[in-house]
Amino acid sequence: MAAEDWIWRWGWGRRCPGRPGLPGPGPGPTTPLLLLLLLGPVVADITDGNSEHLKREHSLIKPYQGVGSSSMPLWDFQGSTILTSQYVRLTPDERSKEGSIWNHQPCFLKDWEMHVHFKVHGAGKKNLHGDGIALWYTRDRLVPGPVFGSKDNFHGLAIFLDTYPNDETTERVFPYISVMVNNGSLSYDHSKDGRWTELAGCTADFRNRDHDTFLAVRYSRGRLTVMTDLEDKNEWKNCIDITGVRLPTGYYFGASAGTGDLSDNHDIISMKLFQLMVEHTPDEENIDWTKIEPSVNFLKSPKDNVDDPTGNFRSGPLTGWRVFLLLLCALLGIIVCAVVGAVVFQKRQERNKRFY
Repeated sequence: MAAEDWIWRWGWGRRCPGRPGLPGPGPGPTTPLLLLLLLGPVVADITDGNSEHLKREHSLIKPYQGVGSSSMPLWDFQGSTILTSQYVRLTPDERSKEGSIWNHQPCFLKDWEMHVHFKVHGAGKKNLHGDGIALWYTRDRLVPGPVFGSKDNFHGLAIFLDTYPNDETTERVFPYISVMVNNGSLSYDHSKDGRWTELAGCTADFRNRDHDTFLAVRYSRGRLTVMTDLEDKNEWKNCIDITGVRLPTGYYFGASAGTGDLSDNHDIISMKLFQLMVEHTPDEENIDWTKIEPSVNFLKSPKDNVDDPTGNFRSGPLTGWRVFLLLLCALLGIIVCAVVGAVVFQKRQERNKRFY
């Protein structure tokens, strides 16, 4: 069955085959009713994949229109991007290429979910390929630049699917997926693979797979979640889950890719945007969401971000050589205290002898 025929049902978890609006194989008609009765208000926070939730004006779905041209209805291309009947190729497996695709329509949904069917592949062996794909929800569109083929100091959200480790000292394992929110004041540092501005991330082996690869991004009530389906199991796997994210409405969805001295084919097969039916408080409804600035409520600065050997993001200073230094300092402290204690004890002993 074609990958485009898979839809998302019952929230994060297993993807279920079928056409939008029709149930796939699985529970009978009474089971969903029982689930509705048991789950109650939880169901309102779940994307069920029905056609009424799919926002076609923000979706890229086969069959494509405008094959062979430089644009298509609702989407604009830029740079090396080409449209075929099977995929949108952002870059070919050639050096120094940049390409992007951007939706015409600004998105005014406060709660949404984007499913991306993509493929990264090429002839390069391990660590001899690059650079990766970026998925965007930003104020500006069709502006080329150094960040995976798009502009730096952007306003909005970026999800980076990075395939090449520029920082030779990093402990993380590539390919690596990371998230960045920017109000225009931050610059993406390629030499450090964006680590200083990364909110969270995970290792994800999506390159040169012989089956379909998917990524899902959910944003609802300040919570940003990124899931992957890379193992051909039709199940979502958690990658990123952070709260306190504020994104305005009226921004544009897009995807871009870039190659440098190393290269890969970077293909987008589909991008499907779903509206999440979520209730908001009266105060939230009265906010002009087009006027807010992209931001994140931090407990720690992004510059505290470090890696762990598993490739997953960790926030805090206690990893690797920092742990060694901490233990060394503790050991030295104990030795100093012991020496001082011995000296003090000896002097007291000498003082006591004088009174006898």
